[in-house]
Formats: sequence, C-alpha cells, structure tokens
Amino acid sequence: MTVPAFEEYVPAIDCTCAGCAVRRRTAAAALPTRQGGHPAAHGARRALVLVTAAGVVLSAGLAEAATAVADPAPVTDPALPGDPEPGAGPAPAAGAVPAGLIRPAEPEDAADPADPGPESPQGGPGPLQGAGVSGPPASQTGTPALRTTSRADIINRAKKWITAQVPYSMSKYWSDGYRQDCSGYVSMAWNLPGNEWTGSLATYGTRIAREDLQPGDILLFHNPADPSKGSHVTIFGGWTDYTHTHYTAYEQTTPHTRKQTTPMAYWTNSGSYVAYRYKGLSTGTGGSGSTTTFPGAGKFGPGANNAYVTQLGKLLVARGGKRFYKVGPGPAWGSADRQATEAFQKAQGWKGKEADGIPGPDTWRLLTGGTGRSIPVGGRGGSTAVPAFPGRGYFRTGQSNSHVDRLGKQLVKKGYGRYYLSGPGPRWTEADRRNVEAFQKAQGWRGAEADGYPGPETWRRLFA
Repeated sequence: MTVPAFEEYVPAIDCTCAGCAVRRRTAAAALPTRQGGHPAAHGARRALVLVTAAGVVLSAGLAEAATAVADPAPVTDPALPGDPEPGAGPAPAAGAVPAGLIRPAEPEDAADPADPGPESPQGGPGPLQGAGVSGPPASQTGTPALRTTSRADIINRAKKWITAQVPYSMSKYWSDGYRQDCSGYVSMAWNLPGNEWTGSLATYGTRIAREDLQPGDILLFHNPADPSKGSHVTIFGGWTDYTHTHYTAYEQTTPHTRKQTTPMAYWTNSGSYVAYRYKGLSTGTGGSGSTTTFPGAGKFGPGANNAYVTQLGKLLVARGGKRFYKVGPGPAWGSADRQATEAFQKAQGWKGKEADGIPGPDTWRLLTGGTGRSIPVGGRGGSTAVPAFPGRGYFRTGQSNSHVDRLGKQLVKKGYGRYYLSGPGPRWTEADRRNVEAFQKAQGWRGAEADGYPGPETWRRLFA
C-alpha cells in the first residue's frame, strides 16, 4: 500500500470560504511557547504525528495481510520466510513504527517554522518595500545598524505622515517603504533600515524614565504573552502642561496617522508602557540652535543675538514665563529674557550668582529636559502679571462676585465665550462652567481636571 503524502497548506488571506477561515483561526491560536503558547499544545502536535504514523503502518500491514490470504504469493525459500533483506539489520518488533516516520523530539523553546508569526496590531519585522527597498531589517541580521538622527528630524518625519494622513494597514507599505502600522511608523520616524515591530523596537533604544521623556522618544508596550492584546507604540511629542500628566502623541492607528493630546502613557494599559530613547540620537540639529547640549554662557547676555536665545525664550514661556515677554521670544537678548531666566532660577530655590538671570548648564538642563520647578504665578513682570487666584469657593452655584465677572471677561478675551447668551456677569452660571470646561479641555485635560470649575492652574493659564 502506498503511504499517503501529507501536505500543509497556507490559507489565502483574502479567501472567504469556511475552510480557510477555520484554518486561519487555528493558525492564529497556535502561538509557539516563546510567544505565550501553551507547552501542552506542542506535545499534542508531536503525539498527533506519532498516532498518524502508527495508523498508517498498521493499516498498511492489515491490507497486506488480507491480500496474502486472498492470493498467497509463492514462497521462494521456505526455510527463511522471515529473514530481512541482506544488510538491512534486525527486523523491527511487531507493531513498531519505523524510525523514519517518527518526528524527532524538539526542545520547547526551539523555533518552530510551522508556527505562525506574531499576531499583533502590526506586521512582523521585514525589509523596506517599494521605493524604500534596502534589504532585511537589522533585527534579523545581527547587531542593529544605527543611523544618526536628531530629535527635530524624528518629529519632522513623523509630521509627514500626519500631513499625508497615511491610512492604517498591517499589510500595506507607504511610498517611503515603511509598513503603515504603529511600529512601521516609528521605524520610519527613527529612520531605521527596515520595518520593525513592537517586539524588536526596544533593540534600537535605551530605556529611560518617563519624567526624562523628550520629543522623539517613544512609549512602547509589547505584550509577549499575546502580542495582539494591546501592543502599541507612540512617539512622544512633548508635554502639554507642567503637571506631566498629558503629552502630545504621534501615532499610527485607525483610520490614519494622528497627533493628539494623550494621557500618560496611553488610554489603555498605561502602566505597561516603557519609555525608550533612540540610541543613534545626535545631541543637536546641525547648528540650528535647537539642542539639549548647553551651548555656553557666551551665547546669552547683553549683545547676544542667535537662535539659542530664541530657544531659551520659548522654553521659559512654556515654564510659566510668558508674562515677561510683551512680544514673542526672539534671537536678540533682552531684559525679558533675563527676568524670565532669573524667575526660573529662583523657582529652583537658587540665590545670588546662581539666580543672576544668565542661564548656565544646570538651568539649561532643567529647561530642555522639562524638569525642575516652573515659574510660579505672580511675581514681578510686566503689566500682564497674573492676578492671584481667589479660591475655588467663589466659583460655585449661587455665587455672585467680581471674580466671576473677571473670569468671564477673560474667557471671552481668550475665545472661550461661546456659551454666553449675553455678556458675562458677576453671577456664576452654567454658561461660565461650560466655557471654563472648554478652556480646560483645550489644555488636554480630561475627567476631574476638566470639570468646568477653575483651579489655580486654570486661572494661571487663563490670565497668562
């Protein structure tokens, strides 16, 4: 009897027949042990192979026996009816399975080529496609090849997909060769040599604390037990406020690439996200003045006129120093730069020469790293000094006072007066609450932080 040949087949990804659908579900469930599959499943597969092979041999033996009874073959040598062929070795025991049909045992952690790849919200590692073809990803060829890049370049590349509104897909590739899913997006922004996935991106990064995040870093969640359950990655675009509870996230998700304020670290599985910084990150941007490395005290002070002064001013404004600037920060050093720098230094508890209004390495490190204490509300400055917050009790149902009137007028001035049917007044109303809520949500706040009742930070931002 001819031993039947068993042939594995791979169901077509776009076939809608019931057989292919069942096959795809079965393959998806058969994760290998190293990716969270149950060890018993691998033992069951080996047992199935043994049983199948034994069944083939036994059925073949029964068929031959039946044929012999019906039509006995002539015996050429009656004295040696059971001798094996010359040189064939001893005959196998009755009922034994020939060794050639038995699949050798394999270690539980060995790679099984029949196991499906990781099923996750992204594709697996692979080369660039189309116009971006460059060979296999470095994660499959040994030591990752690092391409030097800057934070500005990372964000600029991320913005290209935002502008193009690249559709999300785990199987399609954009014109630059990168896969149109979350890990392909980060591979593109980090300018990696190939398409990585959440299980390999960490190879290219250095783990950092969340409080040390800076634009161009990533927040990565990889679920090795079941990559399809929540695995995701976003690009950190900067903090949205001094509390560091929300940040600007660049991410590839359905229906297309987006940029939006996101709670730290994400909407779901927040505690499982890990911050990474690209290993090939350069310290600056080629002389543009946007750098995390202190450029030297000579770049600041009377007579200074360069891009570093502009960067300093923007950093100070983001840390509560807006009231010192009658116009936006610029490249020419002025009294506003000195006063804002001094206010920031004093906020750290520094005195004397440590708070002279000229940034040094420590001042620069805190500002560029987004750490340290922000400039407090009030203090000396121009005519735009923020009035002191009167207290939450003045902004409740039934209250009528000048603080409510001032709040309403400032909301209108800032463009958040849409719920007023008539001009704001001293009595607290639902219109006041809804306008405050709209302003709070514009800061990226959610939940109790955007309840429509002003607190000290809402007040400071509104009047800053």
